[in-house]
This record gives sequence, C-alpha cells and structure tokens, in this order.
Amino acid sequence: MVDFKAVLDAARQLTEEEQLRLSDMLRDSVPNQVEPLHEEWDAEIERRVSAVNDETAVLTSWDVIRDRALKRIGPVDDR
Repeated sequence: MVDFKAVLDAARQLTEEEQLRLSDMLRDSVPNQVEPLHEEWDAEIERRVSAVNDETAVLTSWDVIRDRALKRIGPVDDR
C-alpha cells in the first residue's frame, strides 16, 4: 500500500500546473456515484440562476451573511 503522506508530500513538490492536472486526473478516476438532482431541485436552481442573470434576485453580501452567522454561533477562530 502506498503511504498517503508520502504521495501528498510528493504532490506538493509539483508545479501549480502539474498539481491542477493531477487533481483533475484524480477526480476523473473516482466513480461518479452522485445521484441526479430531483426535478424540483433542478427547476429551483434554474429559477435562481435566471433571477441572478435577470438582475431580479435579492442578493446578500458575504459580510452580511457572515455577521448574521457569527451573531448566532459566536466568534470563530479564523486560524
């Protein structure tokens, strides 16, 4: 069996382009076992994408979302 840490350390020595290529090849080698979306979810995604494209969606900035979440759960160490 190949040691995961050794493979990871070796992969980190690759150039960024080689790392991306390796990442793509690894992702493609994993069997796709994701179940297809239900029709309702697919329709909802389409509706939301259309609203963003039409500029009719009400969007909220990440800063606002993060502030709301932190008020609910308290401060988080960003380290």
